[in-house]
Amino acid sequence: MSILIDTFFNIEVLERSMPLLLKGLWVTIRLGIVSILAGLAGGLILALLRLYAIWPLQFLARIYIDIFRSLPLLVLLVIVYYALPFIGIRMSPFWSAMCALSMVSAAYNAEVFRAGIEAVPAGQFEASEALGLRYGQLMMDVILPQAIKIVIPPLTNNSINVIKDTALASVVAMPDLLKQATQAQALTANPSPLIGAAVIYILLLWPLVLAVGRLERRFGQGKRT
Repeated sequence: MSILIDTFFNIEVLERSMPLLLKGLWVTIRLGIVSILAGLAGGLILALLRLYAIWPLQFLARIYIDIFRSLPLLVLLVIVYYALPFIGIRMSPFWSAMCALSMVSAAYNAEVFRAGIEAVPAGQFEASEALGLRYGQLMMDVILPQAIKIVIPPLTNNSINVIKDTALASVVAMPDLLKQATQAQALTANPSPLIGAAVIYILLLWPLVLAVGRLERRFGQGKRT
C-alpha cells in the first residue's frame, strides 16, 4: 500500500509540481473559454445558414457540419499546426489549438442550434410575419430567445467536451494542464503529477456536469408542464 501511495499519490512530488500544474490550468481555462465562445458563435451562424440561407450556402454549411463532426479532433490539430505552414499559414500553438477546437465545436453546436430553432412552434414564425417583423427582429426578439432555453443543456454539455478536449492540445506543444503534468512527471520520475492533473480536471468539470443535470431536469419539467 505504501508503494502505491509513494508512486501515485506522493504529496511531496505534488507540492513541487503544483506551480507547473496551476500554470497549465490557466492555459487550459483560457483556451477552453476562447474556443467555447468561438464555437458558439460559429455554430449559431452555421445553423442559420443551413436553415435560411440561399441553397448554395445551405449546402456548404451542411458539408462543413458533416465533415467536422466526422473528423477526429487530433487529426485536425495535426493538420492545422503541422500541415498548414507548408502553404504559408503559420499559427502559434494556442491559436492552432483554438482554431481546431472551435471548428469542431461549431459543427456540433450548429446541430444543437438547428434543433432548438426547429423546435419553436411554426405559429411563432407565422405570427411574427403577420406583424410585419423583419428577419432580424424575428430571430432576435422571438425565435432565438425561445430556442436558447431549449438548447442550453446540450450546449453546456458540448462546452464541457471542449474543455476536456483541450488535453489534446499537448500534441502541438501547447503548455496546457496535461502537457505540464507530463513534464512534471518526467522531471520528478513519478506519475503523481498526472494524478494531480486528473483531480484538477474533476474539480474543474464536476460542477459543470452537475449544472447540466440540473438544467436538463429543469427544462424537462418545463416541457411536461
